[in-house]
Amino acid sequence: MQVILLQRVAKLGQMGDVVNVKDGFGRNYLLPQGKALRASEANIKSFEAKKAQLEATNLETRKEAEAVGAKLDGQSFVVIRSASDAGALYGSVTARDAADAATDGGFTVGRGQVVLDRPIKDLGLHAVTVTLHPEVVVKIQLNVARSVEEAAIQASGKSIQDLAAEAEAAADFEIAELFDEMGAAASEE
Repeated sequence: MQVILLQRVAKLGQMGDVVNVKDGFGRNYLLPQGKALRASEANIKSFEAKKAQLEATNLETRKEAEAVGAKLDGQSFVVIRSASDAGALYGSVTARDAADAATDGGFTVGRGQVVLDRPIKDLGLHAVTVTLHPEVVVKIQLNVARSVEEAAIQASGKSIQDLAAEAEAAADFEIAELFDEMGAAASEE
């Protein structure tokens, strides 16, 4: 199926390009989303007539997205979830959760704009990509923790697993010292 792109589509082309796509991709994604038109003679003429207006609209929305992206880029948002002692979440953090966290932080981000490479299934700091416009992509950081206190600890650079290991090592050391003191007291008698 040949289509005319009405906006930039990643790995496919720029606005105005006539490209060949698989029928299902065109019919089920590009056409319903308003990202393309079928490449018929009438649609090509219609696109040429509207091209200047579409480019102006695209430029305006890109400038708005760049302004928001400058503020949003590098921001960190806290997501509180219940998890096991090992740090595995009971469930996962989804694109909707990331969008809600950003919205609570004062930014307008839709779940369709959040791109997760893989589901977030453990505690810690996770980089997440947000596509504000086809040409404007920013990174945010999600701090997934069990409580606000743990989020503050993780933000300082330590992981919950490291703290648990340190606490266990300190407890083992105290027990060893106690046995050493008991052994020394027994040998004195």
